[in-house]
Amino acid sequence: MKTKVPGIIESTFAFEKWLGAQLPILRQDLRLKHQFMAQAAFPFFRATFYRWLQLWPEICSEPAKAPRVLAVGDLHIENFGTWRDLEGRLIWGVNDLDEVFPSPYTIDLVRLTTSTYLAIAGEHLSLARREASEAIEEGYRDALAAGGKAFILAEDHQWLRQVALSKLRDPVHFWDRLTHLPPFTAKPPKEVRDLLEESLPPKSLYQLKKRIAGLGSLGHPRILALSSSGGAYIAREAKAIRPSASAWNKNESSGVMYGAKLAGCCLRVQDPFVKFHGRWLVRRLAPDCSRIELASLTAERDEARLLYAMGWETANMHFGSAQMVPQIKRDLAQRKGRWLHKAAKAMCKATMADWEDWKKGWKKLTK
Repeated sequence: MKTKVPGIIESTFAFEKWLGAQLPILRQDLRLKHQFMAQAAFPFFRATFYRWLQLWPEICSEPAKAPRVLAVGDLHIENFGTWRDLEGRLIWGVNDLDEVFPSPYTIDLVRLTTSTYLAIAGEHLSLARREASEAIEEGYRDALAAGGKAFILAEDHQWLRQVALSKLRDPVHFWDRLTHLPPFTAKPPKEVRDLLEESLPPKSLYQLKKRIAGLGSLGHPRILALSSSGGAYIAREAKAIRPSASAWNKNESSGVMYGAKLAGCCLRVQDPFVKFHGRWLVRRLAPDCSRIELASLTAERDEARLLYAMGWETANMHFGSAQMVPQIKRDLAQRKGRWLHKAAKAMCKATMADWEDWKKGWKKLTK
């Protein structure tokens, strides 16, 4: 017998109550998150992975039975970015592992495609929905067949380098935003200060700043250390992390955070500045080391090609569960027709309905 799924307001209240037991959430930032969620369907989707976890097994019951991997979970088209590896090469790929959890491999494909449909509905992308789902699935299937390959933007992928290095990621623009952030006035935990200092060049002088970023993690404490080296700015950020919302949804008490495990075993080239330490994640921030937002995409981009690359990179992540790849291939071979399109279409419809309910009732959470 299926249990009745609560409404979006009730679901959010329950999740945020759990969240408050995991880390010292910032209530003011949480209220800001609620406002962003009411403004448009795409930010609402990005901010409500906890809600997705309740809905998708009910709406997509068959795909939800697929073989399990260490999945990204909260995968969407703005969960891709760039960073530099140990050789200084520019890398492109998934750059947020906050919600990694053992899940059906299909969760990443369906959620990525659903986010694409919402971006199309919001006129951020211009291709047809079926073309989008076909590009994502084709990229995923091709990567599985080829054994995967990371996106190193050196000799290869010149077109993707042009997408990554757009005008809105210009260094002047980037550092201007960071230098104008408000100061972090509270006393940071000694653990955090030590982590930030260890990640900076020895004896660096720095300012602590408060940074508001993301949507799924908006409300988590973030502390930015802004310094300089060789006469130019450098920055490190410490962000409080927690177990995946999947643990909340499954009512598990385990405090395991799987992001570090996936980062160390998949085909993704690691960012040498990313350090997981207990309940904190420290990373380098720079114009070429950040998430790529839809607004920053160039007008000349090839959207189908970009989505194909996202599908391929999704498979790169799933190669972190190498023992499951043969099962994934067998399962995927049985999925005919437009299964991904149908699943994403249904989840898009459910998300839009939730968003309408959210707009009507979200202010109840502030009372």
